[in-house]
Amino acid sequence: MRESEAQKLNFMLIFSLVLIFCFNDSQCSSLHNSLIFDQRADNLLPEISPTGNPEPLYPLLGPSPSSPFTITNNTAPKLSGLCTLDFDAIDTMLSITATDCFTVFAPYLANVVCCPQLEATLVILIGQSSKKTKTLSLNSTHAKHCLSDFDQILTSQGADNTLQQICSIGPSNLTEASCPVKDVDGFEKMVNASKILDSCRKIDLVNECCRETCQNAISEAAKELASVSNEFDAMGIRRLSDISTRVINDCKSIVLRWLASKLEPLRAKEALRGLANCNLNKVCPLVLPNVRPVAQGCGDEISNHTTCCNAMGSYVSHLQKQSFLTNLQAINCAASLGNKLQKENITSNVYNLCHVNLQDFSLQGSGCLLPSLPSDATFDKYSRVSFICDLNDHIPAPWPSISHPAPSSCNKTVKVPALPAATSGQRGLYADAVMFLLVYAMTFILATTR
Repeated sequence: MRESEAQKLNFMLIFSLVLIFCFNDSQCSSLHNSLIFDQRADNLLPEISPTGNPEPLYPLLGPSPSSPFTITNNTAPKLSGLCTLDFDAIDTMLSITATDCFTVFAPYLANVVCCPQLEATLVILIGQSSKKTKTLSLNSTHAKHCLSDFDQILTSQGADNTLQQICSIGPSNLTEASCPVKDVDGFEKMVNASKILDSCRKIDLVNECCRETCQNAISEAAKELASVSNEFDAMGIRRLSDISTRVINDCKSIVLRWLASKLEPLRAKEALRGLANCNLNKVCPLVLPNVRPVAQGCGDEISNHTTCCNAMGSYVSHLQKQSFLTNLQAINCAASLGNKLQKENITSNVYNLCHVNLQDFSLQGSGCLLPSLPSDATFDKYSRVSFICDLNDHIPAPWPSISHPAPSSCNKTVKVPALPAATSGQRGLYADAVMFLLVYAMTFILATTR
C-alpha cells in the first residue's frame, strides 16, 4: 500500500474511534448537540490546495461512552392502521433502505444511494402488495396513509426523517398518476408480459445502460398502456404520436411495479437499481456556481499560474461540500465545468495545470468516489455504517475538447474508473477498494452543515 493511502486509512481509523465514543454516549441523541463546532463552518473546512489534496480535519472530542451504538432510534413506528400494503413482504428491503438513508448522511448519499434505493423500495412494496390487491397503484387518500407509515417504519430503523423532501417523494408517487391502466388483469391483457420478464428478469448491470434491452421492453409496454387514453383517427388507428411524455413516464412506473411483483424483492431491487444507475450516471448532480471568479483568475491566457490555481481551488472547494458522486458522475461534472470555463474564453487545460482530479468533485473529508454500479451502505456491530469507495481514482479530470469528447461507459475504447470489463458482467471487481467508514465522513459533514 502506498504511504499516502496508509496515512489516509490511519486517519480514518482514528476519526472513527473518536466519533464512535460520541455516538455511544446516551446524551448524543442529537447529532448537532453531540459535537460542538464553530459557528462558521468554513473555519473547520480543510484548506484546498491547487492539487486538490485537503489538509486533514481533526474532530473535537466527544463525551465518554456509556451505551452501545445502535442504528435504530429505539422507538416503535406509529402506524396509521389505514394502509393495506404488505410491509412484511419487504422487511429486508426496508432494512437496506434505512441504512442507505441513515440519518444525516441521507442528503449526501441522496443522488447515488439513498433516493434510488428509496424509490426502488416503494416500487417493490406496491408490486409485491399487488399479489393480493390486484392493483398496481393507490388512490390519493390511501397513498398518504401508506407513505406516512413507510416513513415511520424507516425512521424507526435509523433513517432520516425528511426523506420525502430529500428525495422529492410524495403520495402521487404511489398512485397511477396519468397512466390509464392500473389493475393487474388489464395490464397483462395489454402488454407482452413474457417479453418484459425475459428482458428484465436478470439485468446485465455492465451492458444494460448501453444496449438498453430491459429499458426498451419497459418503454414499449409503457407506450402500449399510454395508448389506451388516445383517440382513434379516421382509420380507426390510435394516434400514438400524440401520447405525451408525461403519460408514458407514468406508465413506466406501472410497468416497473408489475415487474417487481414477478420477481423476488432482492432480485427486483437489483433490476430497479441497475436501471436507475443508467440514468443517474448520465448527468452531473452538482450545482455549478458562477465560474466568473475562475475566469478572472485564469484570464490573459493564464499569465499567473498561482492566481489561477488558487481561484480554481477555491471554486472546487465549494463543489466538495455538496454530494458523493460516482466515477461517471465526476466525469460528467468535469466536462460540464470545463465547458463553462471554455465559454469564458479559458482554452488552456486548467485541470492539468492545477492538478484537478476526478475525486476533487466529490464530497471531501474523504475524497471518495462511489462505484459506477449500484451499491448500498451496510451496517454491522464491528464496522458500523460503511460503503464502498474506490481508491484508484486519483486520475486527472478530463478537459473537454472537440477532438476528445467526454468519456462514456459505452465507448469501449475509453477506460472508465470502477467499471468492470464489458465481458465479465460481474459485481465486486473494484481493485484496491475498501469499505469506507461513514462515521469518518460525519466529521466533515456535520462541520459543513452548521
